[in-house]
Amino acid sequence: MGPSERRQAIWEYLCNARFSTTRQLADRFGVCERTIRSDLIALACTYPIETSFGPYGGIRVSNWYHPEQKRLSARQTSLLVRVRLTLEGEDLKVMNSILIQFALPGSY
Repeated sequence: MGPSERRQAIWEYLCNARFSTTRQLADRFGVCERTIRSDLIALACTYPIETSFGPYGGIRVSNWYHPEQKRLSARQTSLLVRVRLTLEGEDLKVMNSILIQFALPGSY
């Protein structure tokens, strides 16, 4: 298994498990912890991964992320952002809530 395949497998595992440690991931994928840390750095550039240190530390998928939840495409987000400029009051609040719930973070 190459680095790309391993990283995809790590991401899929984390999505299902929601939490793991570098030691557990290293054992599961047959590589050293340093390799796992490098993989996590690469994955964190694209996916919502959080790390924590200490006795209860580990790697987790951000609580807000659920892979089965549908997301807006960049084109859909762009359209809604343009429409948002014409709204005010309660309509603006509703549009903002739609963007918060369905747009990728940082895309609007």
